[in-house]
Amino acid sequence: MAKLTKRSEDYSKWYNELVVEADLAENSGVRGSMVIKPYGYAIWEKIQQELDRRFKETGHENAYFPLFIPKSYFSKEASHVDGFAKERAVVTHYRLKNSEDGKSIEVDENAKLEEELVVRPTSETIIWDTYRKWIQSYRDLPILVNQW
Repeated sequence: MAKLTKRSEDYSKWYNELVVEADLAENSGVRGSMVIKPYGYAIWEKIQQELDRRFKETGHENAYFPLFIPKSYFSKEASHVDGFAKERAVVTHYRLKNSEDGKSIEVDENAKLEEELVVRPTSETIIWDTYRKWIQSYRDLPILVNQW
């Protein structure tokens, strides 16, 4: 087993080393993203199953909100996204095309989005925009929703 950074010295580094050393995940070809390996995913499924059971016991239901949100929504979060805003991926086009020589793929410049989309899982702005439509009076409360 490789010598790990001490947890008390650098928790984040220790955790990442532990995940790799335990063969739970590995770095991928997508910068900043990891592949969760089968054993790591099995652990996640067990955790999720138990939490899902507990949530549902309290009346919660699962829902899914968009991963891509309009940049204008993201701007509403500006006050608390300062530290990570520069680390967001931005989608600007909705289609690719073959290059003229047919040897590669490129962005179709004619497929520019009207508004750029920001990759932002669990965006409060998209969730609250949805709740605004769901809640018409106090009778619609509480909303017991879980998003994985």
